[in-house]
Amino acid sequence: MKIAITGGAGFIGSNLARALTDHPKITQVRIVDNLSTGHKANIAALGIDFVEGDIQNADLLDQAFRGADAVVHLAALPSVPRSVRDPLASHQANATGTLQVLEAARRAGGLHVIAASSSSVYGANPRLPKHEDLVTAPMSPYAVTKLATEAYLGAYHHSFDLPVLPFRFFNVYGPGQRADHPYAAVIPKWISATLAGEPVTVYGDGTQTRDFTYVGTVCRVLVDALLRRIVEPRPVNLAFGTRISLLDLIPEIETATGLVVHQDHVPARAGDVPHSQADSGRLRALFPMVAPMALEEGISTTADWFRASVASAAPS
Repeated sequence: MKIAITGGAGFIGSNLARALTDHPKITQVRIVDNLSTGHKANIAALGIDFVEGDIQNADLLDQAFRGADAVVHLAALPSVPRSVRDPLASHQANATGTLQVLEAARRAGGLHVIAASSSSVYGANPRLPKHEDLVTAPMSPYAVTKLATEAYLGAYHHSFDLPVLPFRFFNVYGPGQRADHPYAAVIPKWISATLAGEPVTVYGDGTQTRDFTYVGTVCRVLVDALLRRIVEPRPVNLAFGTRISLLDLIPEIETATGLVVHQDHVPARAGDVPHSQADSGRLRALFPMVAPMALEEGISTTADWFRASVASAAPS
């Protein structure tokens, strides 16, 4: 089985590429990435095909998808704050980029397309847990682009009979996630800061809640979806209903690092969703054999990876 991954040099994409290359039923993995947020170093040791370029280049997509059986579409400009600062760039990369991927999948013979949407589409809808049939209420341009992503997948399934599967990702974290850029996610940013003896930045009062999902769990679901060719035009939450506040996350990081976390509270950010928790019923029905990694184990594993990264980067 041959798989193409857009955005495969990024955090989730490189973890997925590693999982796929380790699987005996996968004969080829090809990555297309413009390296705007991904890094070649993430995939350097995997020995897989790499096509450098942007997903808005139709010829490049045709090259990347040639001979493939399926594509996992992860390429995007991530981050709510980034989209608030530059809505047009987010729309072009995420919404228009998805449209280009779907058109290329059609030209390649109707590839199975699995794509990443986001829990941010629920936005201002206060109901918890979030089930997929809730009314969406995006609070940021990024969330709108992800709603467009899953809507396009559904439309291409119904209009062109394209086999699709849109996943709504919820705060994915784990080894390989960068902390050294302005839009870094909270877990890598806080672990990295704590190991460096720096305070963590808490936006608002810290009572906002999230449903964190370990990247290894996400990859197991994606691999299973590819191998069993799961087709579902409706969005599927990819999280397991584990809700924790940011303030309650701090003791978990202290336990994993053995260090005290110092807090620096700053004003809340525009577009941030106050609370997030997945209803995992649809996910569990489609993937009954996948069990999530416990948060404390995932944070401990992530902290170990950051320690090892710091040690390897230190001068000898």
